[in-house]
Amino acid sequence: MTTALYLEDLSPGQRFASASLELDADAIREFAARFDPQPFHLDDEAARSTLFGGLAASGWHTASLTMRLLVDSDFKPVGGMVGAGIDELRWPRPTRPGDRLSAEIEVLEITPSRSKPDRGMVRVLITTSNQQGETVQSCIGRILVWRRPA
Repeated sequence: MTTALYLEDLSPGQRFASASLELDADAIREFAARFDPQPFHLDDEAARSTLFGGLAASGWHTASLTMRLLVDSDFKPVGGMVGAGIDELRWPRPTRPGDRLSAEIEVLEITPSRSKPDRGMVRVLITTSNQQGETVQSCIGRILVWRRPA
C-alpha cells in the first residue's frame, strides 16, 4: 500500500510511475462520439485521408486516460490530486488503437504557500507514453499538496 504524501515528502527530481492501460478502437470512437465528434476520431476510413493517416484518439481522451493513470499511480498526495492548473499541454503524436499508455510524474518545483501555511503548490511534469516509449502527451501541472500537521 502506498503512503499518502505531504509536501515535506516531496523533492524536485522525484519521479512517480503509473501502471499501463490499453486503448482500443471502440473506446476511441465512444469517447469521440460524446465529446469530440470529428471524422479522424470516429471513422477508420475517413481518418485515413487526414493528416493522422488512420484512427486517432482525441487529445482530450488521452488527457482523461492520463488522469486515470495518475490517480492509480504511486503519486498519492494527502487529500487527493487537487489540480490548480495545467501549462504547456502538448500532444506530439497521436494515440492509436492498441496503444498501451503509461504516465510518469516528475516533481519540478515545490512552493509552500505564504498565505496558507497548511499547504503548498507542486509543479510537475506529466508525461504519457505509448508502448514504444514515445511521448503522446506532456504537460506541466500545478497540484495543491497539504503540509504535514505540526
